Amino acid sequence: MSKIKIFSLGGLDENGKNNYIIEIDKSIFVFDCGLKYASGNMLGIDYIIPDFEYLVKNRKRIKGIFLTHGHYENMGGVSDLVKNIPEVKLFATKFTKYELLNSGVPEKNINEIAPHKKLNFGSVSIFPITVSHSCPDSVMYVINTKDGAICYTGDFIIDSKMTGYYDMDLGRIAYVGKQGVLCLLSESTFSEKVGHTSPSHRLEDFFKDIINKYEKRLLFLVLPTHLYTIQDIFNSALNKHRKIVLMGKKLQNVVSFAKKEGYLNFPDNLLGDLSNIDDEDAILLLCDDKENPYASISKVMNGYDKYISLKPTDTIIFAEPRYDSNEKLLVKIENELSILGCRIVSIPNDKNILHHASSEDLMLMLKLTNPKYYMPVKGEYRYLVENANLASSLGLPKENIILKQNGDIVLIEDGVLKETTERIKVNDILIDGKSSDDVGELVIKDREMLSENGIVLISATLSKKDKSLLVGPEVTTRGFIYVKDSKEIIREIKRLSEDIITRNIVDNFVDFNKIKIEIRTDLSKYLFEETECKPMIIAVVQEV
Repeated sequence: MSKIKIFSLGGLDENGKNNYIIEIDKSIFVFDCGLKYASGNMLGIDYIIPDFEYLVKNRKRIKGIFLTHGHYENMGGVSDLVKNIPEVKLFATKFTKYELLNSGVPEKNINEIAPHKKLNFGSVSIFPITVSHSCPDSVMYVINTKDGAICYTGDFIIDSKMTGYYDMDLGRIAYVGKQGVLCLLSESTFSEKVGHTSPSHRLEDFFKDIINKYEKRLLFLVLPTHLYTIQDIFNSALNKHRKIVLMGKKLQNVVSFAKKEGYLNFPDNLLGDLSNIDDEDAILLLCDDKENPYASISKVMNGYDKYISLKPTDTIIFAEPRYDSNEKLLVKIENELSILGCRIVSIPNDKNILHHASSEDLMLMLKLTNPKYYMPVKGEYRYLVENANLASSLGLPKENIILKQNGDIVLIEDGVLKETTERIKVNDILIDGKSSDDVGELVIKDREMLSENGIVLISATLSKKDKSLLVGPEVTTRGFIYVKDSKEIIREIKRLSEDIITRNIVDNFVDFNKIKIEIRTDLSKYLFEETECKPMIIAVVQEV
């Protein structure tokens, strides 16, 4: 019999940053390690990852990181984790491995796995099963323990038309259910959507209508890992005598790899090259990356792309997900495209770019696995609650449905759910640029202050010999007040600063620390009284 702990470092009550931990006795198994896209008010932050402190402290007990598929929300944090734990083992299918390598993860860390081949770790085994999703080689994991199986679905939909590398092995899932499932962890993103996700994710006919309707140049905005959508675009362009041009090395490499491995299927003569960019009937595919949503079209729109210049006859198709956090940015881009005269086409409300399980998909997964305990994961809390309600409607006892937040521990001993108040400390790590160090909330607050109230810099130079004031105090402001119209305020800032410096020079000794503190305190009070603003105040006092 086993002592099992289940908890998340990210992914509960949020979209992205998926990172789920299953501890079986003394062994730690980690499932997915994703990032979360920064919202527009994050002031320069590129993306957010979980705090890996717990994993770093327990690195010797980690058996591996098991990745379900190659989307950044599920594997985008791996490169940052490897920097913290260089010896960690990663388990991924072929396409996910390709994405990991492109993210800078060393190949020596990656163990390529094949679906339906068991991985043994002593008394525990892990069995990957294929599921249908928008990128190929997606899997769910079955963790076999002495007390029954624990299943983690990852992202999935149920669609009998998705075959090959997008197929879902419902027979094996049903077989696992017959053997006995102790706990099912199932995604919740689309739990509020009624019915099956299929066939609303099939966009080939929609893309065909666009290609038939608009004869001039088309620009499709896509995500490079959503290969199922890219395949739909290729299928819709067949026999139309139009060339598809892949813009950017990243997209070209992904498509080339996908065609070689059989993930994409299209005739070679369908693709054009740079000489076809300005063809009236060309179809251009542009892709974005994890840090910069809509960066490709913004670059083109602002005239910074060396190959593409927009024409009033162009049609722009947003064939990528619309995230709530980027809604303002998207509206701004659409407005500017309209000013340029371009036609804008978005995915209709009854269609889905994202391939997530809706209510009927989730209930069918529950029926197939028939778990003793059910834990909704992946999504905002209201989605977790709706997922729990679906399980309850199927007759699963409410005390067997587990709703948790990041860091909350689920304890199962000898196959029985136990009450526990134990909790893991969790935090968001904010990543800015290429640095793997957490930017931190204080930096964000500083940026917020600078963006709202600006900065005031006080500089002065003292004589090292007799401590007399040689230069200054000089006042420099940025983003606070217009100096030419505020001469009285500037004079008063200089006077206050000089008084503070002078009174803190005693017996040929200068208390620099006290000077800086008093300048910040006194000037903050004065400036708020005069302007009702609180700029950042920095004092620089030196001796020469």
